[in-house]
Amino acid sequence: VQLQASGGGLVQPGGSLRLSCAVSEKISSLNNMGWYRQAPGKQRELVARIITDGGSISYAESVKGRFTISRDNVENTVYLQMNSLKPEDTAVYYCNAKTYDANYWGQGTQVTVSS
Repeated sequence: VQLQASGGGLVQPGGSLRLSCAVSEKISSLNNMGWYRQAPGKQRELVARIITDGGSISYAESVKGRFTISRDNVENTVYLQMNSLKPEDTAVYYCNAKTYDANYWGQGTQVTVSS
């Protein structure tokens, strides 16, 4: 499985960005997909995750109400809509896909929130 993340950039506090993750396989063949982030000097953390069978979604407490994960099964793409961005959201964001016996990562896309 190959994952291609895009959509990062520089945005002012309060602004919005939408990240995209293009998946080389049918999303329905995966167990779940998620977005993680890693800020300098910090561990990688889960931001949002969607279970492909049933659509159950979970978010980190720090992004609830501001970020939305979604998927397009036709385009085999997963999105992360990020609104009301804060400086503490600055990080490299990674797309992740899991099957029952494997774990896949995209290359990461930088999000910088700064005035």
